[in-house]
Amino acid sequence: MRAQFVASEIGIGLRRNLAMTIAVVVTTAVSLTFVAAAVLLNAQVQETKDYWYDRVEVSVFLCGAVPSDSPGCAGGEVTQEQREALRTQLEGLPEVEQVFYESKEEAYENFREQYDDNSALVESVSAESLPESYRVALVDPDEYAVVAEQVAGAPGVDRVQDQKEVLEPLFNLLNRMTQFALGLAAVMLVAAIIMMGTTIRLAALSRRRETGIMRLVGASNFYIRLPFVLEGAVSGLVGGLVAGGLAVLFTQVVIQGRAVEAIPSIDWIDTGVAWWTAAGVVVLGVLLGVVASWVTLRRYLRV
Repeated sequence: MRAQFVASEIGIGLRRNLAMTIAVVVTTAVSLTFVAAAVLLNAQVQETKDYWYDRVEVSVFLCGAVPSDSPGCAGGEVTQEQREALRTQLEGLPEVEQVFYESKEEAYENFREQYDDNSALVESVSAESLPESYRVALVDPDEYAVVAEQVAGAPGVDRVQDQKEVLEPLFNLLNRMTQFALGLAAVMLVAAIIMMGTTIRLAALSRRRETGIMRLVGASNFYIRLPFVLEGAVSGLVGGLVAGGLAVLFTQVVIQGRAVEAIPSIDWIDTGVAWWTAAGVVVLGVLLGVVASWVTLRRYLRV
């Protein structure tokens, strides 16, 4: 009987303040959608970092026919002796996992494959104009500086480039986007909490007579407050379900359905991450509703 009464009180409260309830659900859903988006974006950034950092190589470009200001190219184009000495030096470094040699012809073929849609650019470049290089796979990509210091300026070395330096600005941008999404989500969550509190306060004021009667007949504070707290929990639950559903739908349709096929070179997050994120935002939505309602009732419901 008590459970039936509590359920009826929840229904009455939601119907009496239907417009505010809808506004709370929408605000909560939008807020939690930003939270879910930030979580998914952060997961994708970490996935991409792990994927590319494991494949990061240091490129040691050798002196070619084109003049260079590098101290290592003072003697002109790299000689066979310099090439072999450099390889021996690289393979002897404990930070180096493997060394690959790329000739001018191989560099040109890779260039053609990379820019096959720009025939004018490909025709303007010849194999002789591209430098030969050593592609160095590292045991730990963070040890790039150690390897660079060892070979930079060595005879026959034009320049040393770390792919991590190229990727780092992109990752920094993605990290800033994640931080922005989290900041916006925090602002929206505060707005949702305020709206939840306002809705519960109005519901408590509109039913002050009923709560007073319950108090007179000996109902406990917890029993009187429970319908209001559950109203907030229901609003948070619905908002969380909407946000979680959007997160799963976006991952399935956009990421797994489109992005994976469009850019297969990136290791994309799967729907498992989306489901865990959805579960998290649903729980967060319920907690927001409960906490906002309980705090509001302690201030405005005199029982």
